[in-house]
Amino acid sequence: MDDLKRDAESLLTKTSLSDGVDRRDFLKVALGTGFAAAALPVMAQNVIKTDATGLTAGTITIKVGGQTVPVYRAQPEGKTNLPVVLVISEIFGVHEHIADVARRFAKLGYLALAPDLFVRQGDPQKAASIADLQRDIIAKTPDAQVMADLDAVVAWAKANGGNPDKIGITGFCWGGRVTWMYAAHNPSLKAGVAWYGRLVGTSNAMTPTNPIDIAATLNVPVLGLYGAKDTGITEDSIKAMQAMLAKGPNKSTFVIYPNSGHAFHADYRPSYVEADAKDGWGRMLAWFRQNGVA
Repeated sequence: MDDLKRDAESLLTKTSLSDGVDRRDFLKVALGTGFAAAALPVMAQNVIKTDATGLTAGTITIKVGGQTVPVYRAQPEGKTNLPVVLVISEIFGVHEHIADVARRFAKLGYLALAPDLFVRQGDPQKAASIADLQRDIIAKTPDAQVMADLDAVVAWAKANGGNPDKIGITGFCWGGRVTWMYAAHNPSLKAGVAWYGRLVGTSNAMTPTNPIDIAATLNVPVLGLYGAKDTGITEDSIKAMQAMLAKGPNKSTFVIYPNSGHAFHADYRPSYVEADAKDGWGRMLAWFRQNGVA
């Protein structure tokens, strides 16, 4: 739980809801809409809105071991043989920001899939606080379940217009850690991009290994995008990860932004740093092109 506590502390803020926006407008519960209660305050003036014109976008469902898993899907309308990107959410689940990221990818020609990986544990959008969310949902979501769900999403993509030879993954915060872990789990991926995902931690039944444990044997190239001011991810942990990666065969690398902390890509939050978010987005797209996803 110490790892989760540190993650939570890195997310906390005292800023209030901006621009007089009604709190209820952000508390919708449909997949890909609204924002989680625990994610408030929302900086409405910074929120990027990507429309669905020319796209097929919305929720699909996939069966995994008898469980129905909702997935937010966005892709160019009527197109097939598309490069695929898995979009892995923060602890707040697949809310409006994650859906918007999926639409941004779709506008660039990708089949983007953002699965609800917490569907069995609960609804992150309804959690009253980050502490509640960490305790009641995140701490009870096993890596093995997440890996199996992502395997099913990949299988769906291959059967529904995705190019099986062009699959990548990106994720934010909790999803950044998952990006590292799934890159190790599924060596058929072409590349991953991890945004400020935790690298080290204690082993337990839910998370028996962490990114640093798989670094030396990782084959899928992962680009890590991290903030030097992130209070939950130390410089020492990044250096330790780099040292372990150097023992292996792949070309994973880090970009550290000196003026950013945690969640600098999250345009709906006070942590957003526009210049670094845009730079990271460009580097991510280049990484995917360089490594055969696009």
